[in-house]
Amino acid sequence: MIRTILAAAGALTLGACNLSGDAGSGADASLDVPEVEDGDISEATMIDITRELSSDEFEGRMPGTEGETKTVALLTEKFAAAGLEPGNNGSWTQKVPLVEITGKDFAPLTVTGDNTELSFESRKDWVGVSYREDVQTSLEDSELVFVGYGINAPEREWNDYEGLDMKGKTAVILVNDPDFGTESLEGPFNGKAMTYYGRWTYKYEEAARQGAAGALIIHETEPASYGWNVVESSWSGPQAYAQRGENAAPLTVMNGWIQKPVAEQIFKAAGQDLSALSTAAKSKGFKPVALGLKAATSFRNDIRTFESQNVIGVLKGKTRPDEYVIHTAHWDHLGRCTAAPDGDDICNGAVDNATGTAALVALAEAHGKAGAPDRSLVFLAVTAEESGLLGAYYYASNPVFPLSQTVGGINMDAFLVGGPSKDVTVVGPGKSQLDAFLNKALETDGRTPTPNPNPEAGYYYRSDHFAFAKQGVPMLYVDGGEDLVEGGREAGAALGTEYRENRYHGPKDEFDESWDWSGVMQDLQLFYRIGRMLAMSESWPNWNEGDEFKATRDASCEAGEGC
Repeated sequence: MIRTILAAAGALTLGACNLSGDAGSGADASLDVPEVEDGDISEATMIDITRELSSDEFEGRMPGTEGETKTVALLTEKFAAAGLEPGNNGSWTQKVPLVEITGKDFAPLTVTGDNTELSFESRKDWVGVSYREDVQTSLEDSELVFVGYGINAPEREWNDYEGLDMKGKTAVILVNDPDFGTESLEGPFNGKAMTYYGRWTYKYEEAARQGAAGALIIHETEPASYGWNVVESSWSGPQAYAQRGENAAPLTVMNGWIQKPVAEQIFKAAGQDLSALSTAAKSKGFKPVALGLKAATSFRNDIRTFESQNVIGVLKGKTRPDEYVIHTAHWDHLGRCTAAPDGDDICNGAVDNATGTAALVALAEAHGKAGAPDRSLVFLAVTAEESGLLGAYYYASNPVFPLSQTVGGINMDAFLVGGPSKDVTVVGPGKSQLDAFLNKALETDGRTPTPNPNPEAGYYYRSDHFAFAKQGVPMLYVDGGEDLVEGGREAGAALGTEYRENRYHGPKDEFDESWDWSGVMQDLQLFYRIGRMLAMSESWPNWNEGDEFKATRDASCEAGEGC
């Protein structure tokens, strides 16, 4: 899922990161950030693989389809040609058990009460899915309760469900978190920067933990950071989920989104004002509000269980082969989706993420040409990112290479293809000592790091690196620059806006033979340097003091034989 480029509030310079100490040691010695030569990275590889993966022949690379079969075959062929070895005990792949649920025959979402009978059309007004493996989904006369931002965070003394029994009820929830709209990074939920509590994944999980039958998030473009078209295309058609084992977490009957005007109609019918309650929900101590209305809908589900695949190649290290530097990108996209006006219904995913997948191969080739570094380099193409980072979560929970011996890594999720830039966009700056490697690599280009100008979108929690970060592995998430050499920040913002509004998660994310790849190649050289530096370094960079993932990393280091 791409990080959309928006106009920066100003050209900020990333502050110096904490360079002291190796991970878990508490020492004051500086990190070992070695000098490395540039890599011989093939632009032809980037172009050819992006073109092929995003062709109609691959049908949008939906997991569990012929598109996956072709993608896995192409990647294993290219990884082998680059000089990599199979990464999973002699196999190029790691099986990822999934279930595909496709909703159909959607009844309207009805909302009823005294003198109230509202009916809303699927896709146009609302979308809904079930995570349960049930042939029939029915939400029946479920009491609607507005629970603000739907957050239960004891460490922040915040509970939007305080005193509420949600059994059989449907939570109506605001998107993002209570600090949205502030200008600083100070506040109970990190100010302008979204926390994980603002993500839709968390809100559905928490509603289920509270015993809710349903959860409906109110869509607004700005706090969601994408329009209704993205919600409609992403939440209709086949949906892949991890297969559930024993003692699995609870699930709601249905999760969904409603358009803001729909929510306004519902609240008005309840004698409430959505705007006023949304403002009240930003304050600690907000009490949930029963709307006195009931929701109902039903739909059928086609259910298919299958195994998808992560693809793994490794370039074994010369002197420390049991220490690993990881590169990740997701190979999947949405398959067939809502058709464009011209009838095209293949979401080709050229930018998102054929480009990142091609980058794995191009970097593998370049490192292979340079020869094995001291540490091993892992190239991991994960499945089902678009369904909720499922392939990355599966690997992080079932690692082929121990996470305590994984030094850190770089995630590549969609390259907007444009000219060279004066900067790069750092999503989640200041989180880890990997910033030292990034800054050193940028010095070679004379470029600067720009903090994500749109921290309220929570992009650090929206791509595959997050699955590793939750397990304590330091991961960099770096996007293309916003300050283009030709046209500056205005041109960079226009590039991102055009993609977001016209192509993102739609059938027009297609390969273009006229693309200028110079900026992408500039960024790939940066990623090559960072990966090579980490693979030649003797240090174990950690999360910075106070970061939410540091304690997990420290515990992993204490239990393992690596850091």
